[in-house]
Amino acid sequence: MKINQLKMGVVLSYITMFIHNIISILYTPIMLRLLGKSEYGLYQLVFSVVSYLGLLSFGFGSAYVRFYSRYKVKNDEDGIARLNGMFITIFLIIALISIVSGSILVFNIETIFKQGLTGSEIDTARILMILMVFNLAVTFPSSVFDSYVTAHECYFFQRVIGLLQTVLNPFLTLPLLLMGYKSISLVTITTVLTLGKFIMNIYYCRKKINMKFRFKNIQFSLLKEIWIFSFFIFLNMIVDQINWSVDKFILGMFGGTVAVAVYAVGGQINSIYMSLSTSVSSVFIPRINTIAADSNDNRQLTDIFTRVGRIQFIVLALILFGFILFGKYFISIWAGNGYEHAYYVALLLIIPVTVPLIQNLGIEIQRAKNMHKFRSVVYFIIAIGNVLLSIPLTKVYGEVGAALGTAITMILGNIIIMNWYYQARVKLDMKYFWGNIFKLFPAVLASFGTGLIALKLITLNSVIDFVIVGCIYVSVYLICMYLFGLNSYEKGLVNGMISKVLRRRR
Repeated sequence: MKINQLKMGVVLSYITMFIHNIISILYTPIMLRLLGKSEYGLYQLVFSVVSYLGLLSFGFGSAYVRFYSRYKVKNDEDGIARLNGMFITIFLIIALISIVSGSILVFNIETIFKQGLTGSEIDTARILMILMVFNLAVTFPSSVFDSYVTAHECYFFQRVIGLLQTVLNPFLTLPLLLMGYKSISLVTITTVLTLGKFIMNIYYCRKKINMKFRFKNIQFSLLKEIWIFSFFIFLNMIVDQINWSVDKFILGMFGGTVAVAVYAVGGQINSIYMSLSTSVSSVFIPRINTIAADSNDNRQLTDIFTRVGRIQFIVLALILFGFILFGKYFISIWAGNGYEHAYYVALLLIIPVTVPLIQNLGIEIQRAKNMHKFRSVVYFIIAIGNVLLSIPLTKVYGEVGAALGTAITMILGNIIIMNWYYQARVKLDMKYFWGNIFKLFPAVLASFGTGLIALKLITLNSVIDFVIVGCIYVSVYLICMYLFGLNSYEKGLVNGMISKVLRRRR
């Protein structure tokens, strides 16, 4: 059953990711035109501010699966129930703190943005912030039930709920946008869907997988251990928040909502790009924790790390090199006029983030081994450097400068330092990992060269030209990857999927 759930989780992750990205590609240009550049920039700016309240979780959510696995190995049902009681209590308190903290932000929003926003924009921002704070407060207790579902490897339910959210959001929001409700409608629908997910999670956990709570005899020694473990995850959350949100905050202070909107378009492409990787690796979290708790076999962990990393690179390389080739024209027809710099913002974000994306399973390996402290401290220092570097670059180069500051610090921390740490301390065989990744490059470079030739022969003057050149590039990539890139295991996966499709058609 677990194997089926794992396979179903991966399949549904890709389906959800595919549908989400297709919807984003189709829906975003409509939203941009209905909202306008300033309103969209305002929405992104407020979102970037409120998202900092997400740090109030202090990393506790990421710790749940690890401590759940400890009790599960011992078949300690009472221990799991007490763990559940402890976590739901903690997150209800955090939800209350987030509401109080959000209220302080709401009352001081004019002071924060008086230099970059107009009076009417501040009024709209205040309403957006109230709704976003409430939405965030709901997600805190909901995350406990999400973690319990993940720990039980019930991926089918989890991915279906995610798929419903992905599909319903734009279909419910679009009529409101057409009626003129602007950015407030976006947040209202998101909040309604968040509440719906919370209710369904409670029902599923209580009725289907028998989630129990014990609120007596809470072990404060365990709470201390969870806090020590979670603290370094919390530092890493601060880093992620700085890397992906501080640029918009800085732009909001020094550049205004238009600069935020341009950066946000590039950031949207980066978000889509990142989802191609994280949606798959997340289903391996329980397995990684089980291996670490049981045998701590570094050879086995390296093998899973490399296998998942290769699959992630195969998917990401197709998008990365395709965007390098055709990204400028894509943004011109997707976002419209005035967003030309979004191409350079996107490139500066997605090129350096590719390496940590194909290695994101390593984060779970570190956590399972309780070796994530180094990464968190290093990333925190690097993130501070990102802020200090991005402010002067933003003043000179605007949104491109903000992205450049993030790119430089990401190369230093996420790529150079972390690969050393994986090899020297976590004891993953990084020579083996990179040797397997580099075996994919001949296929990647061959298809990239074909794309360059196609651009020389066909000038992109219409969507039809774009589709033709894109199809040529994708076709050559898939053929070259199958012939020169995939190993026997990966070819077996592809052949198996093709055989299943052919059998069903018969």
